[in-house]
Amino acid sequence: MIDGRLQRGERTRQAVLDAAVRLASVEGLDGLSLARLTATLNVSKSGLFTHWPDKQALQLAIVEHAKRQWTGHIIEPALRAPRGVRRLWALHERRIDFYHSGQLPGGCFFGAVDGEFDDRPGPVRDAIADAIGSWMNLLARLSGLAVEVGDLRPGTDPAQLAFEIEAFGSVVVVHAHLLKREDSYRFARTAVLERLRSLSTDPGVLPEE
Repeated sequence: MIDGRLQRGERTRQAVLDAAVRLASVEGLDGLSLARLTATLNVSKSGLFTHWPDKQALQLAIVEHAKRQWTGHIIEPALRAPRGVRRLWALHERRIDFYHSGQLPGGCFFGAVDGEFDDRPGPVRDAIADAIGSWMNLLARLSGLAVEVGDLRPGTDPAQLAFEIEAFGSVVVVHAHLLKREDSYRFARTAVLERLRSLSTDPGVLPEE
């Protein structure tokens, strides 16, 4: 029999992490105080420290939770697309759809926290860098695979293409939230689609718009 206390503890832990990722997408990790979390979730500080011994441990858990969320909502569904350029396109499309869904009020957890820790050595910076680096490696790997299977023209630079896709994807959050440009989602989608079609050996496998 499963201990009911363990189940309740795990539900609390997941609720805290879900709320923390949402809040951090707006306020960043530094702005995310224990007091803010306890007020949002109506739990005690002692309850939080039951799961995480200090703020850094909590921050690391939040980064890992955000990474799992990104994987579940974006990467795993995209990898079900046919390999090659269609899988690469699905990855970008799922990302834009995730941003547009409003699931995170700030748009993107990693877009909110990367600037906080880029020049601050330590475990939290390393965890954020690892998550973003893994994403970039995936984009480059799928770009290279699309070349290997003949979907993208020979000579296409996978690292360059990954950088371009990331640039068009990451700018969406700033334009949509800071500049209030709702058309940013469409622009980012069209920009990558047109880039992939221009490099594709058979543009017909991709949407036209």
